[in-house]
Amino acid sequence: MRPSELVQADPWPELMAFTQARISLGRVGTSLPTAQVQALALAHAMARDAVHLPLDVPLLAQGLKDLGFDTLTVTSQANNRSQYLLRPDLGRRLHERHFAELEQYQRERPSLLLVIADGLSSLAVARHSLPLIKEMSTRLPKDWTLAPVVIATQGRVALGDEIAQRLNATMVAILIGERPGLTTPDSLGVYFTYAPRVGCSDAMRNCISNIHPQGLDYASAATKLIWLAKEALKRRVSGVMLKDTAPVNHSLT
Repeated sequence: MRPSELVQADPWPELMAFTQARISLGRVGTSLPTAQVQALALAHAMARDAVHLPLDVPLLAQGLKDLGFDTLTVTSQANNRSQYLLRPDLGRRLHERHFAELEQYQRERPSLLLVIADGLSSLAVARHSLPLIKEMSTRLPKDWTLAPVVIATQGRVALGDEIAQRLNATMVAILIGERPGLTTPDSLGVYFTYAPRVGCSDAMRNCISNIHPQGLDYASAATKLIWLAKEALKRRVSGVMLKDTAPVNHSLT
């Protein structure tokens, strides 16, 4: 046997090119190398910052205006970030001071309501909500009516259902910052509901998650959402009753 045949190539560098997961970290005695410990500490700090960083609502509203969308701004019943994190139930309900404001927009029933909520990563919302909505706007059927985009702070997923019910919307899609991980602190999720109302369960929603440049790209997420919305109008259901059976490269043109 030749000496070169005794040496086995290390497969990990090649595999690391295909994932952000922490693999092949190395070892120093019984511990991780210093560089890996520091990288983990940095990722943890970025995740914490993503949770606590306030959403820049005026900047987001201006970005939506530049795309041609009117906006409304609301808050949940959680009064601050600490209460939001400790009381998820308050983040699911709309503050009563917005009830009268939303009633004036009930004159025409919107086909689809878009809600943007800070969720657990305002960083994700700041980075990815506008590019995603821009992609969606090119795919929306021309006969659909839209309400103003609602920007919600201290919001959980179910908050979109109550906002949509008060605006009498047929469907709602809430774009929300997902819980940060140690590889991705800025992942955006979209939760879609047909016939939204207070009390909808998770089984009544479709979820499109992991939206960011290293995950699901904006165009694919927008295409998937509009496909779900079209099918929901046909079948009058969403959630577990509406499976995404569209071809991988389906077109909505």
